[in-house]
Amino acid sequence: MTIKPIGDRILVEPLEMQKQTEGGIIIPDTAKEKPITGKVIEIGTSEDVTSNFKVGDKVIYAKYGGDEITIDNKELKIIQFSDILAKIID
Repeated sequence: MTIKPIGDRILVEPLEMQKQTEGGIIIPDTAKEKPITGKVIEIGTSEDVTSNFKVGDKVIYAKYGGDEITIDNKELKIIQFSDILAKIID
């Protein structure tokens, strides 16, 4: 199935958080916060979105922003442009 966001929305795959601290302490799933970074999978049609993002970009988004969806057993989020806080540049 293919999803194409409309307008100022972006389809993002949340990136996994580190499951172990630098000291070796393993963090259980119940203690982890929701990830706030993700990889852009698809972009909407708005000029703001198309001029600022491309597929493959890594972004930081608002902690409770967007709507969660599951496609092909993969957790994804559809996030509005206003909920994107920054683009990560390596």
